[in-house]
Amino acid sequence: MLRALDIRDMLIIDRLELTFQPGLNALTGETGAGKSILLDSLGFVLGWRGRAELVRQGAAQGEVVAEFELPEGHPAHAILAEAGLPGGSELILRRVNTADGRKTAWVNDRRCSGEVLRALSETLVELHGQHDDRGLLNPRGHRGMLDAYAGAEPQLAAVRAAWTEMARARKALAETEAAVAAVRSEEEFLRHSVAELDKLDPQPGEDAELDARRRMMQGAERIRDDVARAFAMLGGDGAEGAMADALRWLEGVADRAEGQLDEPIAALGRALIELGEAQDGVTACLEALDFNPAELEQTEERLFAIRALARKHDVAPDDLSGFADTLRARLGKLEAGDADLADRRAAVQAAQAAYGAAAEALSALRREAAGRLDAAVMAELAPLKMERAVFQTQITPAEPGPDGQDAVAFTVATNPGAPSGPLNKIASGGELSRFLLALKVCLSGDDSTRTMIFDEIDRGVGGATADAVGRRLAALAQGGQVLVVTHSPQVAARAAHHWRVQKHVTDGQTLSTVLPLSEPDRIDEIARMVSGDVITDEARAAARSLLQA
Repeated sequence: MLRALDIRDMLIIDRLELTFQPGLNALTGETGAGKSILLDSLGFVLGWRGRAELVRQGAAQGEVVAEFELPEGHPAHAILAEAGLPGGSELILRRVNTADGRKTAWVNDRRCSGEVLRALSETLVELHGQHDDRGLLNPRGHRGMLDAYAGAEPQLAAVRAAWTEMARARKALAETEAAVAAVRSEEEFLRHSVAELDKLDPQPGEDAELDARRRMMQGAERIRDDVARAFAMLGGDGAEGAMADALRWLEGVADRAEGQLDEPIAALGRALIELGEAQDGVTACLEALDFNPAELEQTEERLFAIRALARKHDVAPDDLSGFADTLRARLGKLEAGDADLADRRAAVQAAQAAYGAAAEALSALRREAAGRLDAAVMAELAPLKMERAVFQTQITPAEPGPDGQDAVAFTVATNPGAPSGPLNKIASGGELSRFLLALKVCLSGDDSTRTMIFDEIDRGVGGATADAVGRRLAALAQGGQVLVVTHSPQVAARAAHHWRVQKHVTDGQTLSTVLPLSEPDRIDEIARMVSGDVITDEARAAARSLLQA
């Protein structure tokens, strides 16, 4: 609820402090007195886009402060929390506009952006008038209004959940299709490469072994003769024979040498053992050097094949075996991909069916609610002297989305048989006002968290019709707050609180002010609205009658 509005140096207002009350609040005054300036100022502090030049001539800056009461659970609390702004039961908006056009805003004494103000305004205020494109005249909001009227939140939640699941299933299918397509595009390469690697079957460490074997065979011819000569020198005709002879001779005379030959004999024995080991090693070397020339060719061919394959796949020779396993895994994905695709497609079909069922249930609820809303609006139009008009909620197929597959638009036909169309295209000014009021009465429900503002919604009507407008505004204000800018005495008389907007000239400057009216003042103001500039006794009597009705 809007508690207070403080305006300083805006257009023709120098300073104005207003305190509003629950119920129906009426603002009246002569044309041009400044009623629209109040709405411009309120729109300014709420972040709405309006006039470019708002600062009063000669002032350095203009300022508007609006104070709202926020009950527990009000949707503005969530916006404040998301923006990191302080909350509480009181919300104070302040916005300053300097003479050079700079604008600065605060929420509960914390700086904020115009976007935050506009988000808050959606939860705080509803503005309805003949040129309102943010409320009932905006077709983009009609579906949400119908859903609120229908109490469709459970069905909407089901549709949104189904839409999310369908989007997830479609994404999973697309990812699987892309993965399978990527593998399938290289299927020929993978199969050829795996076959090539399987045929060669390279083993870790084989490259180093082949390289060593190759180098040994290449050098075998150059060293084999020297090794063979060395082996001959170590044999029976060489060192082994000589040492054996020496040992035999020494052992033959050892018992007569008084032990002096014991150590030399032992050393020769050890030497013969070492010599035998040397002979075994040289023999093994000779055997290794004794190769078939075809073996060298085979070794080189395999070594070069391994290294060529490693270069082809840009891996180390020892990594070829692991690389082959990787390629086999990718081929496995291709074979498993067909099964995955079938599962993903089945999941998408199931999700689409679930979404279709949930969306159709929501559509059925909307169609049923649309019929009830049309009947309710038609019942409201009769007292407003529009019993021949036809109101219809049109539901047409739309692109499926998280809120269903319906487009909703409120249409009217001013006379039976006449073509129907959008509210603001078919109805005249006075008719439009009454359509909007009837629709708002039907859609209001129990929502009393927002202040409703009606800007001259009674224009073009009078008499019993204006009285019907006033009664419906008063009904809307029960349990909530309604502000109405009006020229109708019948509407003003229904208000619980009444302000008069008037202009005066001070020091050659025109200023606007707003005065709360006492009961006698209300009589005079409503009499003025009845009779014009000259207030007669008859007009006062008519005013008293309206106030007592």
